Amino acid sequence: MAEEIFINKVAESGLITLDLEEFYPKGAIKIFDLKGYLFMKLILKEKDFRAALQTTDWTEYQDAYVAITCSVDAIIPMWAYMLVASYLQPIAKDVMFGDEQKLISHIFIKNLAAFDAASYEDKRVVVKGCGEVSIPETAYVEITNKLRPYVKSIMYGEPCSTVPIYKKPLPKP
Repeated sequence: MAEEIFINKVAESGLITLDLEEFYPKGAIKIFDLKGYLFMKLILKEKDFRAALQTTDWTEYQDAYVAITCSVDAIIPMWAYMLVASYLQPIAKDVMFGDEQKLISHIFIKNLAAFDAASYEDKRVVVKGCGEVSIPETAYVEITNKLRPYVKSIMYGEPCSTVPIYKKPLPKP
């Protein structure tokens, strides 16, 4: 019986797999909720708020990504968010307004901004679809926007089973 030779067609296809998990935030993700600083969970008293912030243990946010939010329906003056950010900015990796999902999306966008899409010039790229962590939709849209001007094609999924997203048109004769 002749020896069968298996050819890895995926390996020979020239496809490059791009795993968005590589751009996932590395480090702690924390939420700073203003709810605990409100009087009767309704209003913010400036003097009390400033005093409470001065006694807050900020080390919990050291080198973390932090989203500032208020989880109850209250009127929060804009300066309150700014004041919290001024305490967090020197110690946190990044600070923004929003919830955890918005924070993760924000970090993805920042991480993808440093991505060199030009290095994928005329390549066939598969953006990995499944993984260990949930990737926000914004990351998929952003990577598509970055890659499209350069690549020959963009696909979604796994190299053995892809969904075509974009294919560069052939030059007109």
